[in-house]
Formats: sequence, C-alpha cells, structure tokens
Amino acid sequence: MSKEHVDELGRWVSTVDAAPVCDRLGLVLLDVLGVMALGTNQPEHRALVEAWRPPAGPAPLIGTGEQVSVDAAAWLGAMALVSRELDEGNKYAKGHPAAHGFPAVLALAAELDSSGADLAAALLAAYEVASRFGRATRLRPGTHPHGNWGVPGAAAGCARLLGLDAAATAAAIDTAAGMPIAGHFASATTGNPVRDAWLGAANVSGLVAARMAAAGIARNTGTAALSLGELLGSLDAAELTAELGTRWDITLGYFKRHAACSFTHPAADAVLTLRGPEIESVLVETHALGAGLSGVDWDNRLSAMFSTPFAVATAALTGSVSPDAPLDDPAVRDLAKRVRLAEAADLTARLPHERAARVTVTYADGRTRTAEVPNPIGDADHHPLGEAELTALLGAWLPDRPGLVERAVALSRDLPGLAATGAALRALDGGEPSRDLPGLPATGAALRALDGKEPS
Repeated sequence: MSKEHVDELGRWVSTVDAAPVCDRLGLVLLDVLGVMALGTNQPEHRALVEAWRPPAGPAPLIGTGEQVSVDAAAWLGAMALVSRELDEGNKYAKGHPAAHGFPAVLALAAELDSSGADLAAALLAAYEVASRFGRATRLRPGTHPHGNWGVPGAAAGCARLLGLDAAATAAAIDTAAGMPIAGHFASATTGNPVRDAWLGAANVSGLVAARMAAAGIARNTGTAALSLGELLGSLDAAELTAELGTRWDITLGYFKRHAACSFTHPAADAVLTLRGPEIESVLVETHALGAGLSGVDWDNRLSAMFSTPFAVATAALTGSVSPDAPLDDPAVRDLAKRVRLAEAADLTARLPHERAARVTVTYADGRTRTAEVPNPIGDADHHPLGEAELTALLGAWLPDRPGLVERAVALSRDLPGLAATGAALRALDGGEPSRDLPGLPATGAALRALDGKEPS
C-alpha cells in the first residue's frame, strides 16, 4: 500500500520551504518559461490556440501576450513546453518532473496572486513529488512516461498554493495518482502530437485533484499503488519518501541544448567531437532505454526528435540540433540511413546514473574514430549548464523575444522575495494587453437559457 507514504508526502508538502535549493529552482523556472515561450510561438501551437478559443482570464499563456483561464493556460502551456523536446528532465525520475506540474502551478499562482515564497515552495513540491513518483514507478514495457507518474506532482504544487493542510494535500496527491494516462511510446516515435497532450492532461488533472481536496471530497485510499502499480506497472512505495527533505531531485536534473529526445543527446554530443568532411558511416552504441530510437523515415518534427539517426546526422552536418533544424535536408536523410544503433550491455549496466553513448565514425578514407560520452551535456553530473548558458540558449531560440528572456531571468532570480507574483507573471510578455479572444458562438446564450436563467 502507498497510503502511509502519501500521508508523509502530504505533511512534507504542506510545510516545505524552497530556500535550500532556490538557485537551482530558479534555473529550472527560467528554462521552463523560455522553452514554453518557444513552444507557444510555433505555428501549430498558434493554430491550436485559435481552435481552442480559450476564455480570457488571469493566467498568461507565456510567449503570446494573451491571458486566459487557469485551466487553458495549464493545458496549452504544458503542450507548448514539451513540443520541441527542450524541457528540463531528470534521469532518476525517468522523465520530466517540471513539465508535469509547473504550467498548472504557474497558472494558479497568477490567479491567486501568490507570494513568491509560496510559488517557489509550490514549484519545488510539484517537482519533488513528481520525481519521487517517477523513481517509484516501473512502467510496463512500451509505456511512455508522459501523463502518468507525474500527475501527483501537479496536485502537490497546486495543493500547496491553495494552502491545504497535510491530510488534504495527501488526498490531492492520491487522487491525482488515480488519473494517469496509459500512452504508448510508439505515439512519440511515429510523430503523434497526442504525446504532447498527455502533459496538458496531467497538469489539468493535478488542478482537479487539488480542487477536489479543497472541496473536501478527495481521499487518500492508496490509489497510487493500484493505478501506477497494478495497472501500469509496479510501484515501490518506499521510494516516495526515501531521503525526504535531504535529497533534492531538482538538483539532479538536466537541461537540454538539442531539440530531441534526451536519449539521443549523448550520441549527438559525441559526434560533434568527431565531425569530418566525409563521413561514411556511424555506429552508435547506447543503453537499453535508447536502443529503439532507430527510425530513419521521420515525417514530422516529433518523429524526427525521437530518431537518433536524425539527431546524429543533423549534428554531424550542421553542428547542432536546433528547434528549427531542417527535416528534409537530403544530406541529413542520406547520412541518417548510414547511422546504425545498437545496445551495448556495458552501457546499459551503468543506468540510471549514466545514460552513456559510444560513437564510432568511419570516414570515406577508411579511418575510424571513437568517442564515448557518459551523460549529455547539461546533465547535473556532466557539464551542467548555469544561468549564462541557459540564457544564451534561450536567446538563440527566441531571437525576436529578448525582452521576455530578460524578464524571465529577473523573475527566476527575484521569485523568493516577491510579495505577489500575478502581475510579474503576466508581465513576462512585456505587459502587452491580451488580444480580443473570440467570443462565444451564437448558440451560447441559447444554451445558457435552457434553465430559464439570466447569465450570472
């Protein structure tokens, strides 16, 4: 049963202080804000917002200048955050703790006008609880880690913002654990954007769970062990509270510099050290988690971002894997077909502490060179990135939004001392007024009049 461990998490979340890790929390927040803005500015995301017709509200849809309802900002912001595979992650959680809860917590904080200290504590709670559930959950083979173990993190962060006591917070966490998505990993490798929607669902489900707890109708009955354990895999409940308050998983994560699945990053980093004018073929040896990303027939950006041959060929030929890297460069496609991916038992044995890759390049003249990378650049254990490096990356990805990056840096630095955060969050886009959102369709008044009542 997980009930007792979730009770302990509830007590911890209701009193946690972000002060011990405020610097790292600020970096993660900076990354989230910048990467989210990059995502919201993509054509497909702008089309989604138009189709969604979100109602105006207090929460900024960061990167657009628009202010929408809390639920819309949580869902749409989460989808934007993960759409270019640049969001922060954690190898011990086996996924992306921040993306599962930060969009919901930021949206709710904008509505509540929470203090900076409360928002910082809520963001930390969201991350740590999600990461602990990620550590504790062993998903069935083929299950993608978006939208399942991370939902309790969103609930924990929102519960903290709502000021719920320990028992209610535990109830919110357990309720959220009962709302997982069972998504297949092949949805990502085949380029189905439903993979992004799983994060939107996770954030809104966390909001729902916290609101249920605030209403007094949520309960902690050990649901986590049933949904994440019996149905989706197995759950080691002891991991939920191991070293609670002394080990901070947020300090153990990684930031990305390549717009691709993290399993491709060590190979891309390695091939960047082996670039030559005429590469004949590339052998990528990797661990079991990344050995399946061998597709060479990508037909959209998502499927390309889950292809090691795409990442390796793009890095080798262009020097980076940027969020706007061409998908149909004939030279990239040609080289990608000559990239072979293989699992290496010695690299698998190093998991989870290392996600290593060994790359051997054969050149046209017959020479070979090999490079091995223990973890991707940006990992806390291997070439960690600081504020200057993150700011430079975000500036390169958002060349037309320098003011947003500067304001995101200021907010991430100043957060703990802010008396209120609503205006600061809404000002990230420069305080521009939200555009006039589309009104309700003509049937709106008729539907509301079915009960014979005037609109409230």
